[in-house]
Amino acid sequence: MQVRDLGELDGPLLIFGGPYSNLHAMQALIVEAERRGIAPERMICTGDVVAYCAQPAETVAAIRELGCAVVAGNCERQLAARSGDCGCGFEAGTLCDRLSAGWYAQADAAISDDARDWMAALPDMITFTHDGRRHAVIHGGTRDISRFLWPVSHDDEFIEEIDYIQSFVGGISCVLAGHCGLAFTRRIGPVDWVNAGAVGMPPNDGRSETAFATLEAGRATPHRLHYDYEGAKAAMRAAGLTQGYHTALGAGYWPSEEVLPPALRRAAFASG
Repeated sequence: MQVRDLGELDGPLLIFGGPYSNLHAMQALIVEAERRGIAPERMICTGDVVAYCAQPAETVAAIRELGCAVVAGNCERQLAARSGDCGCGFEAGTLCDRLSAGWYAQADAAISDDARDWMAALPDMITFTHDGRRHAVIHGGTRDISRFLWPVSHDDEFIEEIDYIQSFVGGISCVLAGHCGLAFTRRIGPVDWVNAGAVGMPPNDGRSETAFATLEAGRATPHRLHYDYEGAKAAMRAAGLTQGYHTALGAGYWPSEEVLPPALRRAAFASG
């Protein structure tokens, strides 16, 4: 377990996850941070810089030039290890699993040795203190980097993760996580669990805007990111990445909901 401690951070922070090789979204987030007066040293990424979209090398270069703190996502770990798949945690044979083969192969071919070395050096966890509260940043889970924790997951699943985190770094007040692609906040006993969502893909709610969060005065606030999704979509078409994630950028719905718990699928909302 590689842990990086950022010490005491002051002022508003910007937390984001899942750039997903979406250079257009990453560039828009940088502009948004500048608009809010949030410097790169007060921005933290929960991982998966590389995934579904068309510009993996360019997105890695943008985030490295930005210089913000980044925790390793499963995609970074897999690319650094030159593994044959994304390690996203999709069940074998599902549509999500099959679709991942296309974009991962494209990303694997585009990422340089230098970028893989950068990925290999990323921490598994980041800690910091802000407004008197101690925070831990992870990707999916601590023992399983690609563990899916959803807004509807049982409290026991969160408690297990929190206990494991605290066994490494001591007491914490808040966990900032990523991986699942949905922004949400849960209160688990004395600890807040905050997922800032993903900036590279909308959260399957029919809107093109993606998600990030700010942290200020001990409170996480979700926000939506407006960006040039048509430009990102065109880049995916040009790269031949037309398995369905390209249309999701505008339509706001994922090409498959197999990975989602039944309660979070569109059919559940329609019937409710």
